[in-house]
Amino acid sequence: MKLVAVTLDCADPLVLAAFYQQATGLEPDPKSDADFSGLKGEHGLFIGFQRVDDYRAPSWPGQVVPQQLHLCFAVEEDLDAAEARLLGLGAGKPEHQPVGDRWRVLTDPAGHPFCITAS
Repeated sequence: MKLVAVTLDCADPLVLAAFYQQATGLEPDPKSDADFSGLKGEHGLFIGFQRVDDYRAPSWPGQVVPQQLHLCFAVEEDLDAAEARLLGLGAGKPEHQPVGDRWRVLTDPAGHPFCITAS
């Protein structure tokens, strides 16, 4: 079995795909549209973003709206520089940071938590 795709629910697939494309440099899928957008990654991995009516962002660290999953990314630059770059692209930074010196928890524009760690 080989993982080939991860899809995130959101209110605006094009906006979320643009955020992750700028953050990761992955290539946009030419079939992307307002209901389903995607990015092509290494080794065939595909990250999809699908429109969901009445989408509610996860609450982190609370569980009023569970996160259900989160993505983790290794960054080439130091954590402070990577965090600043991602915040500039539209990421958010929750107040709760469990281990801020080894990794950081951020949120994408749709509210999904994701982690960055030094590679």
